[in-house]
Amino acid sequence: MNELLVSALIMGAPSGSDGGGESMMPTLIMFGSIFFIMYFLMIRPQQKRQKETKKMLSELKNGDKVVTSSGMHGRIISTDDKTFLIEVADKTHIRFERAAVSGTQDSGNKTDSGK
Repeated sequence: MNELLVSALIMGAPSGSDGGGESMMPTLIMFGSIFFIMYFLMIRPQQKRQKETKKMLSELKNGDKVVTSSGMHGRIISTDDKTFLIEVADKTHIRFERAAVSGTQDSGNKTDSGK
């Protein structure tokens, strides 16, 4: 009976610590490659878009035609540190946060047209 128990323990015993160290390297390489793939596919393009948006918002001036994130089109009447006063119709002005402006309009051409 004891012989059976001892042989089961010997067979089921894990190999030495040397064998476990070798299997860790491919796992680390896999996680590292997944991190780099995620960085180049998701994080880097988002940072680039944020820089472009920040640059566009800083270059806006009075008279520019803009589109807000809610879809309202208008012309900038005045600017502040954090807001724009936008004319959406004759004598109709609405104050928007700078972050609410999603793009500009070229002379008559919308920047977000899918055509």
